[in-house]
Amino acid sequence: MEEALLPATKEKESWGTYQYMGRSNSFMPTGSVGTDQVSLEEIRSASVFSGYPPSIHAALITTPEPDPNEQAVVYQGQYGGVTSANTYGETGRQLLDEVEIRELLIDYVGHRCCWGSRPARTWQIRAVEDCNVYVGTLDTFIEERESTTETEPYLGGKIDGKDKSPELGLWELDLRSEFPLLFVPHKETQTKIPHSEKIEKCSGCEGRGELPCRTCNAGQAPGHYKENQMTECNVCYGRGLVAHRDGSDTICKKCNGKGKLPCVTCGSRGLMKCETCEGRGSHVTRNVATVRWKTLSTRKVSATSGAASVPDDVFHRAKGIQLCNIQAYQCTPAFFADSYFLNKFSSDVIAERAHVPPAARIICERHIISVVPVTRVTMAKGNQSFSFYIIGVSREVYLKDYYPSKFCWGLCPCFEWLKL
Repeated sequence: MEEALLPATKEKESWGTYQYMGRSNSFMPTGSVGTDQVSLEEIRSASVFSGYPPSIHAALITTPEPDPNEQAVVYQGQYGGVTSANTYGETGRQLLDEVEIRELLIDYVGHRCCWGSRPARTWQIRAVEDCNVYVGTLDTFIEERESTTETEPYLGGKIDGKDKSPELGLWELDLRSEFPLLFVPHKETQTKIPHSEKIEKCSGCEGRGELPCRTCNAGQAPGHYKENQMTECNVCYGRGLVAHRDGSDTICKKCNGKGKLPCVTCGSRGLMKCETCEGRGSHVTRNVATVRWKTLSTRKVSATSGAASVPDDVFHRAKGIQLCNIQAYQCTPAFFADSYFLNKFSSDVIAERAHVPPAARIICERHIISVVPVTRVTMAKGNQSFSFYIIGVSREVYLKDYYPSKFCWGLCPCFEWLKL
């Protein structure tokens, strides 16, 4: 008879019993998490399923450098079995005494202009509550390609056309030299598609290199124009002479007595150089591939009621302890043999996978489940009280709104009085 799934009451069990297993930079859980590791050959063979050229996947052998702002701190336990409950505190639980709590709050208050430290030093610590939070992420690293046409005047010489070799397809381009580290936020590059150049007659001037002047031949069709179109001189108004107050006339210097002026745009030629082809009559067109690599992220937080008032972004930035770190072409939910809650939480994260554009290909995915130690501290004096949180392995203090000792009259740079 098959055993029933573990009840939901196991949710509050010690997360210290879960061990992180795997290798550096290509983490896969083993032991309690039943997933196999991924080899380089499997990564390269992903093109069989995704339609991606195998040569491109050679760039995946590059190992990404560790991110200094990495969210989680991996717990390195023993390989194989399950640790005892005593490991809970050793792996990052917030085991804080009163002195440490006050020191953390005093340091936090000390960095706030116009905040007093008296409550942090003297108020009574009424309650200390563990509110550990689970954080799940799914990073989908994709590559997106699109083709655009680039045009420039043809100045002569040889071109890289289809007569030399067939034009390469968009996904046949080998961009291993441009391939970034896995899971970079964004990178974009452009490259000319080989053998895609061709010479075309300029459509603007129909290959003539010149267009009717838009000043003196406005509205004329290409190839039809009138030469020697003159305009009336705006100084002598076509007389050729300039009248003076004493009744005398002098020859107009602007038109030299002709009363007419040539077109200022074309010199009365009737034609002007085509700006599209720069007077060449033809241009070269080529296809250019724009390639974008980016990481699409799905993030989810499971917090108890005690930590529900803390924004999710605070937990995503905090350093926690990784319970699993899976990297594959397309991640599936992690499996914990003794936790129904973590299995469901992992499935929920995977189910909310970010939408991948139709023109993109998935290169790799990374699924991480971490636990962020959170301690809620309540301090009180008489009928007054306030709460704050100590979050993550690095023990960052978060205080949402109320602190009983704030003083600001708009005379300092903290702008507290403006509620910014």
